[in-house]
Amino acid sequence: MENNKASFTALMTAYGRAYHSINESPKIFDDFLVKQLITEEEYEGISNNLAGSINFFAPDKAQSCKDKESALKTVIQNQIAPISLSRSRYTEDMLKLSIKLGVKQYVILGAGFDTFVFRNTELLNYIDVFELDHPATQELKLNRIKMAGWEIPENLHFIPVDFSKNNFIEAIKNSTFDTNKLSFYSWLGVTYYLSRNETLDTLKSIGNISLKGSSVVFDYPDCNIFDTNKTTRRVQNMIHAAIQSGEPMKNCYSNTELISDLEEAGFQLYEHLTPVEIEERYFKGRSDDYHAFENVNFALVVKE
Repeated sequence: MENNKASFTALMTAYGRAYHSINESPKIFDDFLVKQLITEEEYEGISNNLAGSINFFAPDKAQSCKDKESALKTVIQNQIAPISLSRSRYTEDMLKLSIKLGVKQYVILGAGFDTFVFRNTELLNYIDVFELDHPATQELKLNRIKMAGWEIPENLHFIPVDFSKNNFIEAIKNSTFDTNKLSFYSWLGVTYYLSRNETLDTLKSIGNISLKGSSVVFDYPDCNIFDTNKTTRRVQNMIHAAIQSGEPMKNCYSNTELISDLEEAGFQLYEHLTPVEIEERYFKGRSDDYHAFENVNFALVVKE
């Protein structure tokens, strides 16, 4: 991953969370701090670019968008934010439950501009948090934290790692991470871009350094995502955007394949949410355009 691309991906995800927190209600996931990590110039620039992309992302709705704000809202609600908001909410819901059950370490793989630690200071009495990300993205985030005037707590640990070149497991092992403590891993927005073997190897590696009962949350595309007859326009937009960015989606899973690979890696599928179930849990009853993304699933797996 190129330096500027790493930072842009993190910035775009942060923007979606910030926009939702500032402008929309009820909240799917309220990241009320992340706007402080984005400059006004960046925020305005992304807003303009997204509003201008209405004809690509939501051509069927473009005619009804009479101004920039309505176009921006439509693009965000239909394309940009549904996956990231719902998977972040699911991850933190499951993490908080896991802390009650004895988890002592939270590992965020590809942390971006995540603000969990700063939004949940009361939980720092119970856990250490390890943020892993590309060195360029992590350096940018640290600069933004300084700019915002936030104090970094002692039990927040930053581990720079280029996932495309370095073994992130070795980076974790060389930190203060304790292999004898229950751990919870957030692994979001990644499996789409890995081969099946790469995903399996990653799960095996996590299992090798984790205590029995440790867990991983990840999202993944189902086996229909590359079939245009079984997807939607916005799913196809996501696939196209990945190709254009130079990081094409490589893999998808059937339920049978997922279970088989988890067993090989030493994990059990504890909870699985399909798009229908994600819709019911996080989007039901909304009066706006937010809906669960088709062909995208969430999984919580536990080391056996």
